[in-house]
Amino acid sequence: MATVLVIGASRGIGLAFVQQYLAAHDRVIATARDEAGLERLRGLGAEALLLDVTDPASVSGLAWMLDGVAVDVALYVAGVYDSGDAQTPPTREAFDRVMHTNVLGAMQAMPQVLPAVAAAGGVFAVLTSGLSLIGEVTSSSAWLYRVSKAALNMALVGARHSYPGATCVALDPGWVRTDMGGPSAPLTAERSVADLRRTLASVTADDNGHFLHRDGRRAASW
Repeated sequence: MATVLVIGASRGIGLAFVQQYLAAHDRVIATARDEAGLERLRGLGAEALLLDVTDPASVSGLAWMLDGVAVDVALYVAGVYDSGDAQTPPTREAFDRVMHTNVLGAMQAMPQVLPAVAAAGGVFAVLTSGLSLIGEVTSSSAWLYRVSKAALNMALVGARHSYPGATCVALDPGWVRTDMGGPSAPLTAERSVADLRRTLASVTADDNGHFLHRDGRRAASW
């Protein structure tokens, strides 16, 4: 039985991770930012932790809440989207909302979580996006979102050098039918997560610092 931590687990991809790892009889520790989310997670059988990734004071207590637990798989799933393109500059409010959730929250969480992952010789993964791949940009759509996910990738690649016992990867879930992805997306959260779990199970030390698509393809450059 593995111990799995899912940060940002109350809906969408995060919730699907919780459901599938619990179905596999793993121990699942999952975070949500409000009581409704916590109750949903508890109802599934997860160990639920109150955590707001946009609040550094909240994230600072995560290591204490884990209380020395060795974590085999840790997932930073929390994220928000912005659809604006480069024809209009982002507002400060939009920039702060996207960057605080997608980048700062992850950078606050990594020093709290990575020691626990390293102790287990486990895998730490951030949910990124194919839109972050600099070599594959074909438009300025989702401009701010692209920038945030590219920054998240860099944060992960940098952090791995401080925690050699952990394998750090960036995961692309594909275009998923969630509140963020919208109703036109071709993938259900259940299908995406099933693929991501198989890919995570195939990760080796050679994948440390790499970008992995949901189907296991390794990005040649990013």
